[in-house]
Amino acid sequence: MSPFISQSVTMSRDKLNIITAVILILSRSCNANSKLLLFLIDGFRYDYMDDLQNMAGFRAIVENGVKVDYMTPDFPSLSYPNYYSLMTGRYCEVHQMTGNYMWDKDSMKEFLIGTNPDSRLPLWWDGSEPLWVTMQKLGKRVYMYFWPGCEVSILGVRPTFCEEYVYNPSEKNLTDSMESALSMLKSNKADMAAIYYEKIDVEGHHYGPQSIQIQRAVHSLDQAFQTLNRKIKEKNMRDELNVVLFSDHGMTELKWMEKVIELEKYIDMSNIIKMMDRGPVVSLWPKQDKFEEIYQNLSTVDNMNVYKRQEIPDRYHYKNGRFVSTLTLVAEPGWFITENKAKLPFWKNSTKEAEGWQHGWHGYDNEFLDMRGIFLAQGPDFKTNYRAAPIRTVDVYNVLCRTLGIEPLPNNGSWSRVECMLKNSAATVRPALIYSWMLMLLTLSMLL
Repeated sequence: MSPFISQSVTMSRDKLNIITAVILILSRSCNANSKLLLFLIDGFRYDYMDDLQNMAGFRAIVENGVKVDYMTPDFPSLSYPNYYSLMTGRYCEVHQMTGNYMWDKDSMKEFLIGTNPDSRLPLWWDGSEPLWVTMQKLGKRVYMYFWPGCEVSILGVRPTFCEEYVYNPSEKNLTDSMESALSMLKSNKADMAAIYYEKIDVEGHHYGPQSIQIQRAVHSLDQAFQTLNRKIKEKNMRDELNVVLFSDHGMTELKWMEKVIELEKYIDMSNIIKMMDRGPVVSLWPKQDKFEEIYQNLSTVDNMNVYKRQEIPDRYHYKNGRFVSTLTLVAEPGWFITENKAKLPFWKNSTKEAEGWQHGWHGYDNEFLDMRGIFLAQGPDFKTNYRAAPIRTVDVYNVLCRTLGIEPLPNNGSWSRVECMLKNSAATVRPALIYSWMLMLLTLSMLL
């Protein structure tokens, strides 16, 4: 072999070794994704943790991670619509989960905040693919605790493990779930774990967002996160676990005896085929020959807007939903729509006067400041002690996908609003781009 040929072969081998090393590095970057622990804290308003100095658990997460100023929910600012917006990155009219109470006029089936058997039917859930379903399809394992919907077969898929939802999971349920989730993640039995906690929402409804009961519930939750932070440290998981906390909406005060809109005062309810829900957003299906009359009568009502389906504001991203009614009523903040006040439950206070059984509510215009929620995150993929600008519920999905190293499905979220939270590292490079690089380098290696 001539010296020239020998030198050329040596150079080709050197190039091949370099390319092989780069491919291995990129491959490891693509596969070495962190584990993810999610917390959905129902009804946690954006200002509930303003007093961080007295909240060691939340403060530690903020100092070690990212906090947004606030998160704007999707419309309506109700639970189930936003559960799905968070996990699909899509507006309600796209993923089709448009209310806590829905009616399908074709099948005559009802969705009643997930409590009746028909609420598990595919027609409510198969409008979009939530993150946990995508992960299961990719061969990853998801453990979910009390998360509404984890018990449902969505697009024919269920999570690896589901502790089914029960009303208002207890503090012990929460701490037990934390311990189980950390164990599953640490032992590589789970790639993602998701925990739902409802007590903040329940106390906000019963006693109002400014109540001492809310303060106690928030401080109790803070203690749970102190325990979580300690256990993450004890298990040596700081460098391998991303923790993300978010809420679905906020809460506002209700003045029951003063701000109730009674529909029976304005229309004959016998002309309504179907009415779903009460409160800030009410869905009505009037009889066809009475539609215009009912619309005109309700249009005169103060402190409430009435919309024909195609008149619903575009900014709500709501009107094209499959289960949206022919008339949608939206109350002004603090007002409550019902058929008849007398049908609402009340209780007697210490002075024997009737009071409403609820003193807080949500579901109003999603731009109303009391509807704002929270987003916090810490872990190897997030910046530390970083305060981010406001985001929207639909933005969260892209963050979760990026930390998990999976390509997000088409969605309505804005990457530009959230990319600032993440560290600039190989782990944040899109997997599809990494695979493109690998393919290019492999091609080059074959040409040497």
